[in-house]
Amino acid sequence: IQHAVGRGGVGVVALPGDIASQPAPERAEEHALVTTRPSVRPGDAEIDRLAEMVDAARRVTLFCGSGTAGAHQEVMDFAAKVHAPVGHALRGKEWIQYDNPYDVGMSGLLGYGAAYEATHECDLLILLGTDFPYNAFLPDNKDGVRIVQVDVRPEHLGRRSQLDLAVWGDVRETLRCLTPRIRRKSDRTFLDRMLKKHADALENVVGAYTRKVEKHTPIHPEYVASVLDEEAADDAVFTVDTGMCNVWAARYLTPNGRRRVIGSFTHGSMANALPQAIGAQFLDPHRQTVAMCGDGGFTMLMGDFLTLVQYDLPVKIVLFDNGSLGMVELEMLVAGLPAHGTGYRNPDFAEIARAAGAHGVRVEKPKQLRGALRDAFRHNGPALVHVLTDPNALSIPPKIKAEMVTGFALSAGRMVLDGGVGRMLQMARSNLRNIPRP
Repeated sequence: IQHAVGRGGVGVVALPGDIASQPAPERAEEHALVTTRPSVRPGDAEIDRLAEMVDAARRVTLFCGSGTAGAHQEVMDFAAKVHAPVGHALRGKEWIQYDNPYDVGMSGLLGYGAAYEATHECDLLILLGTDFPYNAFLPDNKDGVRIVQVDVRPEHLGRRSQLDLAVWGDVRETLRCLTPRIRRKSDRTFLDRMLKKHADALENVVGAYTRKVEKHTPIHPEYVASVLDEEAADDAVFTVDTGMCNVWAARYLTPNGRRRVIGSFTHGSMANALPQAIGAQFLDPHRQTVAMCGDGGFTMLMGDFLTLVQYDLPVKIVLFDNGSLGMVELEMLVAGLPAHGTGYRNPDFAEIARAAGAHGVRVEKPKQLRGALRDAFRHNGPALVHVLTDPNALSIPPKIKAEMVTGFALSAGRMVLDGGVGRMLQMARSNLRNIPRP
């Protein structure tokens, strides 16, 4: 008999040759469930070698993923000691960006800020708890950057980049061992330069979406995400659809250590936001849960909206309606293909919500947006805010190489968003002034 462990208890699976399955044991102490990631300390040889590499480097950059969960303070302590810029992948955003005076943004297809420059202009890049898949955005041997990867999952070590050192250990324990062994650096020129690049990059795009934004229709999706970030609760749970909603969440939602941002970040499954929001709201009925849905994702599983009504779950849906599969269109442009089969003839989703017995409102003008979101958040039950957004707002990486975008006109590369990154600009500007001095 093998026991299959699940949330509901221990089930039983009969192996070939078994006469019959036996009932699952009833004693709670036999239900051994793994609920936390183990603490794995690297060997002394790896720690010593990594300390030597850090001491020998003039410019160190940290790039953080979801493996930094629970290690925020350790990352900050290490960055302070070596004056290291700290960038992050999408799944590292909620764990590392908040209360981070060394933040230089995110790299990759959804990237922004100076993370790309910081990872390419350093002497030593340390990848912390990330299996970052977009290796076109990471330096290689030709760039002269030495790369170290720290991960609790050894199968991820060296999978994306050729490493100079692989460290098997979880991020928190590794940094707790490493930080006391390294020498404090006195030169902060590289950090200051990257922070200025980051702040300048954010300021340029923020100005683009704030100019005459109250008159721009269809509404900038960046503006929608920025206002949502301001109006949502400090402990809100955001679920985000795969596609352009990933972009807006990555660039505009401000983490604070209490908010959660959940998506299909590993598998890239479409239409994930609404069912994930249902699960999150069932788990905590009193916590604000916001589903950032695209029109493609919402229509794919629109029947799940009836589940919200059936159980009176107070999920708030912010529906970004650009009348297209925006990310698929972008992928076609990158491949040099004209958009085909990506357009939608959408109904008035707010009317559908009201017909189902929920709160629904349609927003066509920017001045209507903030009031519509506040009304939805005050409503004691499921609510949908249907926002007509600009279909021409595309997500382009902050660094564009010809080999990355074969067939895509580089002159169109700065259709980047017409938008910015909300309150992160203020954070970046304040970081220039408020970095702790040694």
